[in-house]
Amino acid sequence: MRLSTKGRYAVMAMADLAKNGRGESGEIRAVSLAEIAARQEISLSYLEQLFARLRKSELVKSVRGPGGGYRLAKAAHETVVAEIVLAVDEPIRATRCVAHGSPKGCMLAGERCITHNLWEDLGDEIHRYLAGVSLEDVVMNRTGQRRRNVEPSAVGVAA
Repeated sequence: MRLSTKGRYAVMAMADLAKNGRGESGEIRAVSLAEIAARQEISLSYLEQLFARLRKSELVKSVRGPGGGYRLAKAAHETVVAEIVLAVDEPIRATRCVAHGSPKGCMLAGERCITHNLWEDLGDEIHRYLAGVSLEDVVMNRTGQRRRNVEPSAVGVAA
């Protein structure tokens, strides 16, 4: 499964906003999309489209006027990555079916493929993981810590 550019860029931009949304003295400040675009090397017009969706989903607030831009709608530790991905209309699934959970399958005859449940379960695991990672975790680089704290499972076949 591959997360599209839309989802990846939305998370990158929101992490940038979380990291740079405080001034030197700790006060909350608005961050312009031009600043985010320059730092993250994302097209400004693409960011405008993404932030329209993020604003509609109430994940960011816009600030007009001089010094305007965007602020997080809630604290970075309260905003999870899954919310961001879903806000930009990115379904978190690994099946090739058109609609997640649809009774219509991914095969031409409308049946589910033999591995459908495997990929559906993987999509659920991805969603669970992203729902457990906050913007603060991303900014503080705690996602690797989370992976290292998970016990590795035995993968392989006995000889």
